[in-house]
Amino acid sequence: MDEYVGLPTDHSESYHTFMFREFFSHVDIPPSQVNILDGNAPDLVAECNAYEARIKQYGGIELFLAGIGEDGHIAFNEPGSSLASRTRIKTLAYDTILANARFFNGDVSAVPRMALTVGVATVLEAREIVVVVTGLRKALALSKAIEGGVNHLWTLSALQLHPWALIVVDEDATAELHVKTVKYFKSIERVQEEVERTQRTAAEGAVGGELRVGEVVAV
Repeated sequence: MDEYVGLPTDHSESYHTFMFREFFSHVDIPPSQVNILDGNAPDLVAECNAYEARIKQYGGIELFLAGIGEDGHIAFNEPGSSLASRTRIKTLAYDTILANARFFNGDVSAVPRMALTVGVATVLEAREIVVVVTGLRKALALSKAIEGGVNHLWTLSALQLHPWALIVVDEDATAELHVKTVKYFKSIERVQEEVERTQRTAAEGAVGGELRVGEVVAV
């Protein structure tokens, strides 16, 4: 979904390396079928346009899975990103550079200042979206996205516009939410679990009550 500009593909902190290390090397997928933005392309604008074209060529994004930054950014769509934005070159906010310095041995000067990223509109066109939010440091962003309106200063809030978006959180990430909000969503989970139990019980009963070949039924 994004890649640093100018960072070698084989660099330990490139998203190429990350994706192959954490995912692609563990599944049966030919490298030729992996599509990651090239931050070293000779023409970065053309690379972004080609990436959007490939998404459309392959029928769109089926599932978009992501995390967020402390300011609620998704991919490198930081505060102020247009809801209509597409894959593009993005200058990173200094807060993002500082936050990512931990991946570069704490050396702020080593963090690339620019990146290629899918746009907010690109994300919203995915058929399903799952965003994982964990930890106290992201609690404010979650509260703004859940309890506030859609706001381009909190990119995560754009998911309110999507019909099939799911935000997965841990307890710490809910620290800034109103108590009633947390209770509301937990109540939905309890009802869903109840529905699933009822469906399983009904399915098991149906299987147990089936007439099998060779059985004799007394009347």
